[in-house]
Amino acid sequence: MFFQQAESNGPAAGPVQGPEKPYKKFVQESSSLPFGQNIPLPSITGPTYVTAQSLIQQVAYCLSDRLWTYSPETFDLDTAVKNWFRDGTQNSYGYPTNVESMQIRHGAASIALGYMFSKDFDLQKRHIPQTILASSSSLPYLHSILDQLSLLYSVANPFAAHVAAVDFAGGSSSLVTDYVSTLNLVEELGFSLVASSSAYESQHMALFATLLANIVPTLHTYDGVVVSRETTRVIDALDMSGLHSNYTTILQHASSSHQKGISLDVKVQRLLEAFNGELGTDYGLFEYHGSSSPEAVLITFGTVESSLSAQVATLLEKAGARLGVLNVRVYRPFVEDEFLKLLPSSTKTIGVLGQVTDSDDVADHGVKSALYSDVVAAITFSGAFQTPPTVIDIKYPREEVWTPVSIAAAFQLMLEKPVTQSQEDRISNQNTQGLQLLDSTSIQQYTFWDTDTSSSASTPLVLAAALAKDSSSNVTTRSRHDNLVQGGLIRTDIRKSKQTVDAPYSIDAADLIYIGDPKLLELYDVVKGLKTGGKLLIKISGVKDDELETRLPEAFRKAVSAQDGELFFFDPASVELVSNDPALENYLLQIAFLRAGLPNMEKTGLEKLASVNASSDILSQLAKDLEYALRKIEVPQDWKTPQPDSESAVLPSDIKTNDFVAFDKLDTEPPTYLRDWKTAAKGLAFKEAYRTRTALRPDLATKTHTVRVMENRRLTPLTYDRNIFHIEFDLGESGLKYEIGEALGIHAENDDAQVEEFIKFYRLDPEEIVEVPSRENPSVLENRTVWQALMLNIDIFGRPPKRFYEALAEFADDPSEKHELQALGGPEGANEFKRRAEVDTVTYADILLEFPSAHPSFHDIVRIVNPMKRREYSIASCQKVTPNSVALMIVVVGWVDPKGRDRFGQATRYLNKLKVGTPVTVSIKPSVMKLPPNSTQPLIMAGLGTGLAPFRAFVQYRAWEKAQGKEIGSVLLYMGSRHQREEYCYGEEWEAYQDAGVITLLGRAFSRDQPQKIYIQDRMRQTMADIIQAYLKEEGAFYLCGPTWPVPDVTNVLEDAIAQDAKALGKKTDPHKEIERLKDQLRYVLEVY
Repeated sequence: MFFQQAESNGPAAGPVQGPEKPYKKFVQESSSLPFGQNIPLPSITGPTYVTAQSLIQQVAYCLSDRLWTYSPETFDLDTAVKNWFRDGTQNSYGYPTNVESMQIRHGAASIALGYMFSKDFDLQKRHIPQTILASSSSLPYLHSILDQLSLLYSVANPFAAHVAAVDFAGGSSSLVTDYVSTLNLVEELGFSLVASSSAYESQHMALFATLLANIVPTLHTYDGVVVSRETTRVIDALDMSGLHSNYTTILQHASSSHQKGISLDVKVQRLLEAFNGELGTDYGLFEYHGSSSPEAVLITFGTVESSLSAQVATLLEKAGARLGVLNVRVYRPFVEDEFLKLLPSSTKTIGVLGQVTDSDDVADHGVKSALYSDVVAAITFSGAFQTPPTVIDIKYPREEVWTPVSIAAAFQLMLEKPVTQSQEDRISNQNTQGLQLLDSTSIQQYTFWDTDTSSSASTPLVLAAALAKDSSSNVTTRSRHDNLVQGGLIRTDIRKSKQTVDAPYSIDAADLIYIGDPKLLELYDVVKGLKTGGKLLIKISGVKDDELETRLPEAFRKAVSAQDGELFFFDPASVELVSNDPALENYLLQIAFLRAGLPNMEKTGLEKLASVNASSDILSQLAKDLEYALRKIEVPQDWKTPQPDSESAVLPSDIKTNDFVAFDKLDTEPPTYLRDWKTAAKGLAFKEAYRTRTALRPDLATKTHTVRVMENRRLTPLTYDRNIFHIEFDLGESGLKYEIGEALGIHAENDDAQVEEFIKFYRLDPEEIVEVPSRENPSVLENRTVWQALMLNIDIFGRPPKRFYEALAEFADDPSEKHELQALGGPEGANEFKRRAEVDTVTYADILLEFPSAHPSFHDIVRIVNPMKRREYSIASCQKVTPNSVALMIVVVGWVDPKGRDRFGQATRYLNKLKVGTPVTVSIKPSVMKLPPNSTQPLIMAGLGTGLAPFRAFVQYRAWEKAQGKEIGSVLLYMGSRHQREEYCYGEEWEAYQDAGVITLLGRAFSRDQPQKIYIQDRMRQTMADIIQAYLKEEGAFYLCGPTWPVPDVTNVLEDAIAQDAKALGKKTDPHKEIERLKDQLRYVLEVY
């Protein structure tokens, strides 16, 4: 892509001759590079313009032996390192770092593992880090190999992975900031995890992660959508020699302080202390900002989340709000002592800003964010609070785009009163200008809206590069694309200030806004991002003053008047030079920006522009002719008065970013996509010609198996209000293998009667062939009939997120329905949306029925409705005992909605109705519920309701071991439910195992069978001596499975047991720290929901 546009295809000559060509060109190679230009490695030093992505690549290239990159197309996570390797640039070890750009597929990273452990590997390089650059979307494909690496790490090279948190949302085409994938990976593999909170520290955190890799495999994550792409000026960027010198010195210092046997927590703390000492920085594992005596504290993890929350907390504290924020920098290991030390003792409420996958998970009360689980554990086990603070899980989906106002709204969720009285209306009304973090007197902000096919779409980057020529100023700029509107839109923001600017959000108070196509005014509320008295520059041709009313939308006119905005029209065709050569429009707009936005620096501005593109002569010539193309419009007073009977729809004020580049305008259909039965039939009939082959779904990330129902029986009486049932599957020849404690994923189907009813209502052809995303991997497309798609793939009876209402509004023909859908999808409809989701429990199908004028085609339904997900249940059997079957224990989820309709959980209803012999698709998911390594170690198990399922498998396994003649440890089983008569599930089995000497102690807590309620923790406390003997004396393992509510009480029992045992032995022990030690030894395991 060139800033200099192609030469005109018009007449070779005209009344006015254009300047001599070629002009100076300004090339954009990648959106991940500063101003889109390639950056030589030696140029990264001292004050310099960079992106966070280029700084991270610099660290990786300079300090690594080899680089393996996993960058999806257009993400460009490795553009700089590939250029440096191609040019033969040497790393800090004196040779070019080998850069291998790899495909993202299963088994990815195998080559890295093979290289490190090859017999030909140069052992003199064993100390040099090996590094991966990847997006979070690639982590599922790297998982298995990284798992192997973790097992071999004691003899491996230091390993670091720099992971850009970016992915495409499963239910839409938007780019999302994805931390969930990274958090899940490090939790499962035991890797360390470090986060950057701004571009300015991204180089430091990449360096720290590489240092930490000498202790434990380390991931460094950072925002991959906003911050990593923003060009900004970093004052103290280290060059290659500085990186290498600091790396070597810090590593030597940290290694000398590592005593044998010290914990990972201490090693990480000492490394960070050495890092700060060498660089003169003040980074912490956790960092607190805000009031010194807050009532409420927000816990955050993530780049934008941490940066914005710190700034908002500081601003609100100045306004008198007693709140703070604790940012997590090093997430793994989660050093609880340091976390608690920084958490102010005055804290009464803790809000955990925790990311989950999507809006469905936000609405699902059974889903907790990973960060919430860590914070709850730290608070619960601390013993530091006389009255522990309340912990709230403020969940948000990956699609969330954070702004100062939305962060302030997160703070508000922790407080009963407004954070400050003056902010109440601003936050509740989502007024973007109500919470300004930047001083408008010391910063200039400019926004450019244009179609990506415009001849001047590249102008903003040229202007930003020219403004950056002023060494006394700091310029930041970022471009975003929405390729689904108007054939492709691009929005670019530029900020200019004497001070460093950390503002990872869209400009909401611009000094000047440029609109490259008047049609955009009908689609977006661009004026919402204009500061009071700001300027609007619109490219529009041939408009007379008396035509303003017809050419500009009323809502726009009213907004301009309300903001006291200045309005300029830009008509480049009025200049003869541009009319003869449209490529010159780019330069003319650059000059128009200077004259309208920076009139006092037009002369020096032209000189700076000439140093970037074009030439002084052509710019001077165009500047003389600009008066014909640029004119100021006087805003009529009557624009403030709304027209009679006029009603304006609420328009979005920003684009939805769905790519980093403009999409390819060539409309070519992939040849492998099937559209009808004829194409599929040809592939089956002529296999050789169409290269058809038979395979068991090799394209899916999840390995599935087909099993058959062999037993389905209810465990509770028919008259009882809870339907708990036992279902068992015959494995047959499926080849399914499972371990103790693992979960079975059920790939359930929708109810056939409901599907048939929907097909009739929506007037669909059930036999039509359609293309739908796979439920196991939405990026993989499958060919189904409409009937099959609704039964197996599309969650049409699931709970719709907000974005569905917004997407459906585009199809509504009725204006009132369109307005209502837009409101439900926007901030003003938040309360009504919540009522529909949580009280009415409406489904996608309900909404399509309610709004008949919104009738998307089935292909569009596939696009805007989420795919079905598998549901996972703990396995209640041991394959050693039942080698040909697998069992589950399930409770049917059911309720009655306000309309009196019976509603059911999709998967439990499906399973409950299954008949013997019915085939079912299943898969296996690993779990934290693992048996201890020695058979003689006791098991102490506490299960509530269906939480008993994995313990049935545990007991079966111990019974099998005993039958083999092995010595087994004692088994203490505590169970909790409401009534013995109705919910004593598997009661006869438990008693039989007790009679056989497998179960040593059976602690049954039926809470409502007596006047006083007895819970599971009460039964545990009654048998304290047995727990002390089994858990502490005989080094047993404790497991809790079920809901979260008993965790604090059960933990208190165990801490009391530890304290009693220590007292009897005459020892001083901190029960909380002892529980932490037991957790590390996998002797305290929770699986709660």
